[in-house]
Amino acid sequence: MTIAETTNSNGASSQDGTGVVALDPWLEPYSHGLKKRYALYKVWKDRIDQAGGYEQFSRGYEILGFTTSKDGITYREWAPNATEAFLFGDFNNWNNSSHPMKKNEYGVHEIFLPNKADGTPAIEHNSKVKISMITPQGERLDRLPAWIERVTQDLSVSPIYDARFWNPPQKYQWKNKAPRKPASLKVYEAHEGRVGLFTEFTANVLPRIKKLGYNTIQLMAIMEHAYYASFGYQVTSFFAASSRYGTPEELMELIDTAHGMGITVLLDVVHSHACKNVLDGLNMFDGSDHQYFHEGNRGRHELWDSRLFNYNNYETMRFLLSNLRYYMEKYHFDGFRFDGVTSMMYLHHGIGYGFSGNYNEYFGDTVDLEAVVYLMLANEMLHSLYPDVITIAEDVSGMPTLCRPVSEGGVGFDYRLSMAVPDMWIKLLKEKSDDEWDLGNIVFTLTNRRYKEPSITYCESHDQALVGDKTIAFWLMDKEMYTHMSEMTELTPIIDRGLALHKMIRLLTHTLGGEGYLNFIGNEFGHPEWLDFPRAGNNSSFHYARRQWNVVDDKLLRYKFLNEFDSAMNHAEGEVGWLAAPQAFVSLKHESDKVLTFDRAGAIFIFNLHPTKSFSDYRIGVPNAGEYRVLLNTDDPRFRGHGRVNNDSQFFTTPEHWCNRDHFIQVYIPCRTALVLVRK
Repeated sequence: MTIAETTNSNGASSQDGTGVVALDPWLEPYSHGLKKRYALYKVWKDRIDQAGGYEQFSRGYEILGFTTSKDGITYREWAPNATEAFLFGDFNNWNNSSHPMKKNEYGVHEIFLPNKADGTPAIEHNSKVKISMITPQGERLDRLPAWIERVTQDLSVSPIYDARFWNPPQKYQWKNKAPRKPASLKVYEAHEGRVGLFTEFTANVLPRIKKLGYNTIQLMAIMEHAYYASFGYQVTSFFAASSRYGTPEELMELIDTAHGMGITVLLDVVHSHACKNVLDGLNMFDGSDHQYFHEGNRGRHELWDSRLFNYNNYETMRFLLSNLRYYMEKYHFDGFRFDGVTSMMYLHHGIGYGFSGNYNEYFGDTVDLEAVVYLMLANEMLHSLYPDVITIAEDVSGMPTLCRPVSEGGVGFDYRLSMAVPDMWIKLLKEKSDDEWDLGNIVFTLTNRRYKEPSITYCESHDQALVGDKTIAFWLMDKEMYTHMSEMTELTPIIDRGLALHKMIRLLTHTLGGEGYLNFIGNEFGHPEWLDFPRAGNNSSFHYARRQWNVVDDKLLRYKFLNEFDSAMNHAEGEVGWLAAPQAFVSLKHESDKVLTFDRAGAIFIFNLHPTKSFSDYRIGVPNAGEYRVLLNTDDPRFRGHGRVNNDSQFFTTPEHWCNRDHFIQVYIPCRTALVLVRK
């Protein structure tokens, strides 16, 4: 049976890409668009199969770039526009014509350098190399090899990167197997603000992540990028792990150590665009405008000031699929968060476009079918080669079928990011007083996700930790964060409110918002300052480019309470498994009381968001009879709550229909408090 002849879980044939219609009948009028997309996918799949299938096609890094054998070093580079090419560097005293390369009929230039007489490689480990090319116009171009695995930057000399031949005599020896794919994905997104080292992260941050109960980390800005303040999104060398943080082997040690802790590791991959740098990027690599990218305006992103890949180009497809395979094989990453998926999937890149949810927006002339098909192929390749792989899409458009299997006609991601959720929380904190919060809108935003298309939810993104916005902690407490976060000072109304709502916002998002949860580094303890990278606007200062772990480690400061709650919340999820369970049943949204209740995975979640009103003997509908106990209480003194609810309380059900549930319990629920109850 071929991939095109499989059936989905609903038994619908998907030979033409319309299997997803069985899950969402509203897609029926758009069957033509689904078929058109799937037909292009099959064209590409046939081409890849003719080249040996995903297994062979995605191993471009074993052919192109530098490869070594017992006899010597081979260097190959696809540069079809170049009429001549030469390898040069430290090994030949930078003579740019002494080592010519031979060009084949596919535009690949090749040279073999046999070992020296003493048996050592002709190019020394960590020495600098370049390729020099001649264009049809006679112009000479010096470039960094496109598939280079190591580049470094000496800013005291030049901002331009140097390519280095990386061939350490001692290869890294892996110690730990990767953990199985988590059923409940709890992601710790990390970008060490200061130029933190891989070794520092391994020693200092990984133990914190483990203790907090996160089972997955997502590493940002790993692929080498030109401008540190770009947050890693202006990639210059796609196969090189950033030298800012250490060596490739130190990144391997980080991932290996995480695996030993049972932590899955994801890479934030940027295949949506590339840095426009010419001297140390892919742009104009062989002198042509169209080698890896679309030429002209279609190949340029006007807002990001970057180049856009031509996903319908054979060698671009090999380059990108091989890039994913490389990080899985070389570094043992467990999956990817694909950046800028919205920009990829639409010809307008989402610029100035407000998605309404109308299906015409997803299957009309504005869709970039070539890019969507690339994502289908990337997902199918990864899932066929690595059964436990995880892929996450950063998409704001709400594209239907994004997280359905390719065999059904979907795009194939495991999860999408619920990008509307952090926007909702910031908007509420900026524009509404506490008594104006609309529970109906909060619930709608948290539960508005496509059936059987899993979402990862989060309260605040890395964008909100940057200068230009505020984190939730800053919106709640910025007036007093520098004066009243010490236990030696009074607990003011501002800090009391801030601590209470910070816990409740996280818990509500975690429990109601998705099938996975994400936290950005430092937000678990309400980091007191924004993140700002060295740039012209701050005189290249590193002052705000770091996470202040000292504030959470200081026992006299109240940040420790927020951190302790984050750990308790994640471990409670580990006990209940609500993220892996079907979506919650919301039994009550009482706007005047500001009380919200729902059940999920057998647990009962009760939120009283009212700023002043507490309620005794409040009736809560529950699905199952029995005796309930407190699993998690945001008002617990160990989280700097007021201890108004006895954690040893027992709640017995009454067999009476209430709020569309067959039983009810009665609880005391104080203002600005949330409870999680489970059956004994």
